Amino acid sequence: MLLLGIDVGTSSIKVSVVDSQTQQCVASAQFPDTETEIKSVQPGWAEQSAEMWWEHVQQAIKRLGSTNDINLIDVGAIGIAYQMHGLVVVDKDQTVLRDSIIWCDSRAVPFGEKAFQAIGEQNSLSHLLNSPGNFTAAKLGWVKENEPAVYSSINKVMLPGDYIAMKLTGEVTTSSSALSEGVFWDFQKDGLSDDVMNHFKFDSSFIPRVNPVFSEHGHLQKEVAASLGLQQGIPVTYKAGDQPNNALSLNVLNPGEVAATAGTSGVIYGVSDQLAYDKQSRVNTFAHVNHASDEKRLGVLLCINGTGILNRWVRDNIAPDMSYKKIDEAALKVAPGSNSLYILPFGNGAERMLNNKIIGCHFHGIDLNIHTRAHIFRAAQEGIAFAFRYGLDIMRENGMNPTIIRAGRSNMFLSQLFTEAFVNATGVPVELYESDGSVGAAIGAGIGAKAFANEQEAFSKMKPLQLVEPNNQDTYNTLYQEWKKVLEMHLNK
Repeated sequence: MLLLGIDVGTSSIKVSVVDSQTQQCVASAQFPDTETEIKSVQPGWAEQSAEMWWEHVQQAIKRLGSTNDINLIDVGAIGIAYQMHGLVVVDKDQTVLRDSIIWCDSRAVPFGEKAFQAIGEQNSLSHLLNSPGNFTAAKLGWVKENEPAVYSSINKVMLPGDYIAMKLTGEVTTSSSALSEGVFWDFQKDGLSDDVMNHFKFDSSFIPRVNPVFSEHGHLQKEVAASLGLQQGIPVTYKAGDQPNNALSLNVLNPGEVAATAGTSGVIYGVSDQLAYDKQSRVNTFAHVNHASDEKRLGVLLCINGTGILNRWVRDNIAPDMSYKKIDEAALKVAPGSNSLYILPFGNGAERMLNNKIIGCHFHGIDLNIHTRAHIFRAAQEGIAFAFRYGLDIMRENGMNPTIIRAGRSNMFLSQLFTEAFVNATGVPVELYESDGSVGAAIGAGIGAKAFANEQEAFSKMKPLQLVEPNNQDTYNTLYQEWKKVLEMHLNK
């Protein structure tokens, strides 16, 4: 069976086809060719058009079918991965009512904080495993107060992946994993949170039917199938947020296993079987893809909004004449620490691990007689690695102590400099794999469609590409402590 995976990213849509027999990716495509815009009409706001996502999904699948030696009619199931925490609202005709408020939008922070106090901090943390914070429920609360005409027309509230599945199938479903990432889910009740719904006075009919992650979420509509070259009636059998999906793609499914990614944002994601939470809600706990009431599997997620976006900003604004590869080559010629130039990468909205503060991106210690752009290249990547160390130390406080971290060889983990800075700053080896979100979504579709006997069989042929171990940990620990002093200076302003 061929399996189609769709990854609805912030920058683009990527689609892949995996052969369930070989477990290998046989074709991939991406659309558009340039990075998708994030609309920011006010500081701290971030929106994208859900209709645009759907158009780009269609274009990506059509490109997949036209540029690869495969027949899409042989695809037997579809899986979807998507950018987490976004809010999509539609009316009774399944028409989108406004642009999606996406993951890095900060406007709803006060609404989440108010809910946290009203519900009670201990009650929120013990039942929701998070504060309502800046997640989907709080974003819906913002819409209710600020856009009453939109709110009054809402029929269903969805996460981005739920919306794409709706466009494919005409059916609207969600999952406990999706609702937990929106902070709508009560883990002790194992159902929709009455506390959250009552505080915001949301209508429970807004919430779609709740299905398991690995299950049939609808079947491909006739007209959509004809347009895309797919077989009518094939099921969507998997939907998951990008970070749980990234963990799945790396076979991170059991307690103690840990995954990382470093794209626009950076994430460390560890699996636990305990209903645990950080008392300050700096890291977050969501239902993992294989979570069940009788076998708990929780994803403990550290998210840093400002990571790869800094590396991209440096390239676009300081080195537009250079590729990422050339930037890395130049940075490798500079000694660790960049002659005491430290960069804080937090320029992409409120940072959860910094207690939802917006401190911005800062360059500290530039010496106009010493520093070149190569120093900036290195300091940016090291600053991102130090941000990961800061977050991992919070996870360690909460009992997550990885001995190895799995990551796909993509985004910033393509960089030798960053990968070495990451393992030396954190002190944890990294095992690199050939994997990405769309491939993970395809494998998830296969698990949901029972193309594999079990989850273990789905990854039986997966082999690591490389193991990167710390080799300069003492130096990086000293540099990290200096970087941390700069961070604390800005946090205490």
